[in-house]
Amino acid sequence: MFGASGRHRMNDEILRNMIGQFLAQADSEAVFTWQGGEPTLMGLGFFRRAVELQKRFGRGLTVGNAFQTNGLLLDSRWTDFFREYRFLVGLSIDGPSHVHDRYRRDSGGQGTFSRVADSAGLLLDSGVDVNALAVVNDYSAQFPEEIYGFFKDMGLVHMQFTPCVEILAGSEDVPAPFSVGPEDYGRFLCVLFDLWLEDFRNGLPTTSIRLFESLLFAFAGMEPPQCTLARTCGDYVVVEHNGEVYSCDFFVTPRWRLGNLMTGDLSGMFNSPLQREFGERKAALPSPCRECPWLPYCRGGCPKDRIRLEGNERIDHLCEGTRMFLDHAGAKMEKLVRESLQRRQGEDAGVRQSRQVPAGHAHTHLHPPAGMTTSAGEGPGRKPGRNDPCPCGSGLKYKKCCGR
Repeated sequence: MFGASGRHRMNDEILRNMIGQFLAQADSEAVFTWQGGEPTLMGLGFFRRAVELQKRFGRGLTVGNAFQTNGLLLDSRWTDFFREYRFLVGLSIDGPSHVHDRYRRDSGGQGTFSRVADSAGLLLDSGVDVNALAVVNDYSAQFPEEIYGFFKDMGLVHMQFTPCVEILAGSEDVPAPFSVGPEDYGRFLCVLFDLWLEDFRNGLPTTSIRLFESLLFAFAGMEPPQCTLARTCGDYVVVEHNGEVYSCDFFVTPRWRLGNLMTGDLSGMFNSPLQREFGERKAALPSPCRECPWLPYCRGGCPKDRIRLEGNERIDHLCEGTRMFLDHAGAKMEKLVRESLQRRQGEDAGVRQSRQVPAGHAHTHLHPPAGMTTSAGEGPGRKPGRNDPCPCGSGLKYKKCCGR
């Protein structure tokens, strides 16, 4: 996209303009997600400068930062910085050594597991909030029990599993051989879900798997925090090193270029007809999706993973695996939501009794939870606020739980 030559690094003028424009249009909270390539290649000074600018332009705002890294360049200076400014770090680690090193090798062909595992320990020991970001590929899909147990043993109890779906160049319907197959993906999720449930204590999860917790939002009638489960796309934009703005990091193409923040208005790009068009494309689904009982929960998957059917219709490559998983887990998800509601209603009743709240003065936002819509078949409603109780039933605020 940007050519093979040159150093693709964001300069200070673009960084300042990006942060200033974004925070100028923010309401009360704003979140920056730093990705690369590999963002640590920018050096720690770049991110110290970013925080300095966030403080300057974000007075009165709550500003969060998420940082996705392969961990190879981390040291105590980085972890001290992450802890001081409460960065949420996503560490790319696929599992134990034979899984991770299958595809994650350095320029010399050597596996990177030992270095990444050391970085995981450094982050955890330093008190940094860290999630394991694992790619599910053709190989790793065979080891759900081993991967889950490995992360638990390491202390990486917050996990995200991203299916690898790469379409061969020049093709619209042929996945690359390292992509995960639909049935393998479905089996992987079924086993993983059962392991997650087995680790519940007193009706509450002891590990966090983002897909499952996001689906709980959908089963509770709320908008899931994971964009692949939303009806439409377009709730964020991507700013590249040169100030170019695109609709999504999976669609950095001329078709979805919104403009350049050095010559245009970032808020205007986010609210532009082109961005709305991009978002609504996700809801244009083929007949198999429209007729599927699980549509209100999967919403057709991520558009980047759709392959061609007959004519111009496209469907998620992972569709059959997703159906397999929801057939397996759907009723259990519904039960978890019911139990969460009952538990919270019981807690609320106990609070009312202890405070002797007169009849008619109950906290009605707990019946159902704040923001929940209850119209069957309409799918998810409002996304919870950061300080709302988390619908997963953990008892924590959303920002401290599934909204991490």
